Amino acid sequence: MKTRERILDCALILFNHKGEPNVSTLEIANEMGISPGNLYYHFHGKDPLILALFERLDDELTPLLDPPDDAPLAAEDYGLFIHLIVERMAQYRFLFQDLANLARRLPKLGRGLRELLNALKRALAALLAGLAAHNQLLSDTRALGQLVEQVTLTLLFALDYQRVINRKADSGVVVYQVLMLVAPHLREPAREAAQDLALSYL
Repeated sequence: MKTRERILDCALILFNHKGEPNVSTLEIANEMGISPGNLYYHFHGKDPLILALFERLDDELTPLLDPPDDAPLAAEDYGLFIHLIVERMAQYRFLFQDLANLARRLPKLGRGLRELLNALKRALAALLAGLAAHNQLLSDTRALGQLVEQVTLTLLFALDYQRVINRKADSGVVVYQVLMLVAPHLREPAREAAQDLALSYL
């Protein structure tokens, strides 16, 4: 593995474990057993490291946010989509622990994050439209628009909320919460399938 990727992997572990504000580039270099100069050769400070990690998350999420238009969808498909999204976000959870301040401090990250959120909302709306096309939805367009907002907020902040209330952050709980948000908008038997799938994540 190249040194640049090793630095990113090490920084990600430390940022997730200690919180990004509590980790210095010197600590990252020491943890890796390399000189600060070697790290500086690849990343001129901590902000470029954070941006590179966000870009890596963006690269991993982008293929997931482009679901095929003509694929038949079931509740299980929606569950898998949410599971994969939560899994990726949990891997880069430090980004969501101080989101507003990071976005203010790094305008490029703020712009990228807004683009990513818009892509996420479009993907959620497309999946709901697929369910509607197969007559599996009960709710009208306005209610579904609000559902997309609720799901997005849950995906962004649910892991951090668990930490705030002194629970171990569990991505399965987030998938459960999202599926239980969606379930009331579904017709039977899709509703029961979504609820059963949600319970399997607890």
